[in-house]
Amino acid sequence: MRLTSVNMTTPLFTALSFLAVLALGSCLALLPEEQPYVERAGIQYSARPYTSLLTVPNGEQFGNWTWPEMCPDKFFAVGFMVRVESEQYGLDDTALNGIRLICAKDEDRSFLYTIESHTGFFGDWSDPQYCPRGVLTSFQLRVEPHQGLFGDDTAANNVRFRCSSNPTLAGAGLDYGEYSLWSQDCGDGGICGIETKMEEYQYGLDDSSLNDVRFHCCAKLQQ
Repeated sequence: MRLTSVNMTTPLFTALSFLAVLALGSCLALLPEEQPYVERAGIQYSARPYTSLLTVPNGEQFGNWTWPEMCPDKFFAVGFMVRVESEQYGLDDTALNGIRLICAKDEDRSFLYTIESHTGFFGDWSDPQYCPRGVLTSFQLRVEPHQGLFGDDTAANNVRFRCSSNPTLAGAGLDYGEYSLWSQDCGDGGICGIETKMEEYQYGLDDSSLNDVRFHCCAKLQQ
């Protein structure tokens, strides 16, 4: 039996090779993008020293300040998510229920920590937003003022952050109330911690959930 060799320059072989390359490219395109490793920091780094607190004057009156949570040493907030209850159309609205900071070391976004302090029970977490470069350095809080004895209080509705590289990032919150002026800036460092003022669940009465927030600044020069 005589074996026939294949001519590598034939149009058929060229076409088959082209189709094989296309198929390989399609398979690679379907592979998922590598996701960063994310770990919840909680209170384990709450003893980290900080240089200042960022506050705004328009936070509401209900609830109490809870516990601080801090990024690990040499990590700074580079992005955030918000927990928001959508418009309830005549039922009890709570709007912004939580803010989750995402911490990274330098410009490495492959290993991240999250911190959030105490959060409310209502709504869903948004997709994360990140500074294109740098870290979060200041913020604004959108707050609806107290609506009176028979009104529906929502208190905090949304948050905006400014990055050290200058872009402004706005949360996916609701539109009740007005934004405060910008807080002070972290200067040479960046935001490294969060503490929230929360009204606990009111068991069928008017819930306002998140009322105020303050952020810790850490100096990069100390690292």
